[in-house]
Amino acid sequence: MANKYLVLYTFPRSDADLPRLGLSVGRKVGGAVDRNRVKRLLREAFGERQANAWAGYDVVVVARPLSRDLAASEGLQGIQTAVAELLAKAGLRLAGTLP
Repeated sequence: MANKYLVLYTFPRSDADLPRLGLSVGRKVGGAVDRNRVKRLLREAFGERQANAWAGYDVVVVARPLSRDLAASEGLQGIQTAVAELLAKAGLRLAGTLP
């Protein structure tokens, strides 16, 4: 699943342990400061309190260059919205967010 900010890959797991999150934020997103900000916001959007909503899956998120602009203009709320949209497309969702 993808939108103009992120690409989301989900992989089912055979065990029901807590999910794992993989992040890929390349140089096209920006310098180190911009990449680290996007990674921090993505980790926060997928926080531990949300993990039960997508237990049994591993999730890999690839940030596209426009994710830097989204993080700068809308911050965590913008990243959460983009992530929630992709998880809904995948049949998963973050707890406490709109579908």
